[in-house]
Amino acid sequence: MITHEQAFLQVVESGSFKKAALHLDVEASSLSRKVAALEARLQVKLLQRSTARSLPTELGQAYYKGLSKLTIEQSALEEEITGGSSSVRGRLRVSATVDFGERFLVPVILQIQKQAPDLSVELLLGSDVDNLLEKNLDVAFRFGPLADSSLYARQVGDIPRVLVASPDYLARMGTPKKLDDLKSHQFVLYSLSQARVDIAFEDGNLFSHQGIHSNVAANSLRSIRPLVVAGAGIHWGPRWLYQQDLDSGSVVELLPQHPVKGFSIFAVYTARDYLPQKTRLFIDCVVDQLAELRD
Repeated sequence: MITHEQAFLQVVESGSFKKAALHLDVEASSLSRKVAALEARLQVKLLQRSTARSLPTELGQAYYKGLSKLTIEQSALEEEITGGSSSVRGRLRVSATVDFGERFLVPVILQIQKQAPDLSVELLLGSDVDNLLEKNLDVAFRFGPLADSSLYARQVGDIPRVLVASPDYLARMGTPKKLDDLKSHQFVLYSLSQARVDIAFEDGNLFSHQGIHSNVAANSLRSIRPLVVAGAGIHWGPRWLYQQDLDSGSVVELLPQHPVKGFSIFAVYTARDYLPQKTRLFIDCVVDQLAELRD
């Protein structure tokens, strides 16, 4: 039997009573009565209803966030107690940037299909990482420290970075020998926001963003790499992107005496103590996938 709380959660996640009813295979009128009973019990209005959509009120959104976290932790706890971890099933929604997802998460999904054939995985890729609760995500992969204190994170790996340029570019513009030489060079940037970020090096040195000059930027590493190989400028980015080019000589590592500082990858989720087995399995596989970067 569908509880009042389950009905409310599904309506919020589906966006309407009609879609929620289709998902749960029940009548929309039944869900409406359950949500109305929940509102009467709590003595608050949880949803703004319309013909096409039903959106949570401010109190409804707060209740949804708290109830979602409790539901996830309860499910994970029940898995742990009953031994349900031996059979991973259900649906897992994962979010990441396009470049990271295509390079590291697609292989994980292929592996998961073999380990847990009853688990359905939905991979959502974009230039920005979605809000976990608003998008009903189980886990998102983010770069750098966690800003949202209502979420929890596990570091899953580190991405080494490298400063590179093509031999053609260096033949035209010269090879930088020291950090200050970078001021006279052109950069290919991963979005214009990279122009506002200092280049950090493992030895503690910084090259100020004020010294970065660029007339080319793209929000996709797949676009940046051919530009760099063709001689458009210098780029500092993930070593995995350029490893084959470095091996073949298509690009050259610059200032190897000053290795570029890498960045950390975090798996972000809403549960704290009891992470669902499906989410834990996926994260563990990502850890293994990223471990190859250390080898």
